[in-house]
Amino acid sequence: MKNVAIYPGTFDPITNGHVELIRRSASIFPNVIVLVSANTRKTPFFTVEERVQMLREAVAACDEAVRVKCFHGLLVDAVREYGAKIIIRGLRAISDFEYESQMALMNRRLAPGVETFFMISTEDHAYLSSSFVKEIASLGGDVSSMVPPGVEKRLKNRLKGE
Repeated sequence: MKNVAIYPGTFDPITNGHVELIRRSASIFPNVIVLVSANTRKTPFFTVEERVQMLREAVAACDEAVRVKCFHGLLVDAVREYGAKIIIRGLRAISDFEYESQMALMNRRLAPGVETFFMISTEDHAYLSSSFVKEIASLGGDVSSMVPPGVEKRLKNRLKGE
């Protein structure tokens, strides 16, 4: 597979901002692998399997250009496994850049030749984060404009204890 780009994240849950970034990435790179992290430093709201399923549903219209997988461990190990040379990261604000640039430099040190491709979110999604979505949903707010329909349904069911 040539020109593989990896878009990693926790995606807990996936937002419309994530989906928009995935679609834009697929229009630039012929092969995009969305990697769902089983990040042990965070306590996810959804299991890794649920997050993978929600992502697959949300990006189904992107045809074969996008695949969704999960990974454990170092991102650079997954990058090597898939033969990727590009890591895609989304930026919403200047504060994101500081953290993301440090991560990009560390990834480059661990995997020379792998570049990080920063994409600025659209103005419609610049404020959007998974943390905000979970907080708003848990307080009974409407998140229908922030997440794909399947995610909204799963959020409501999880919050009801189903």
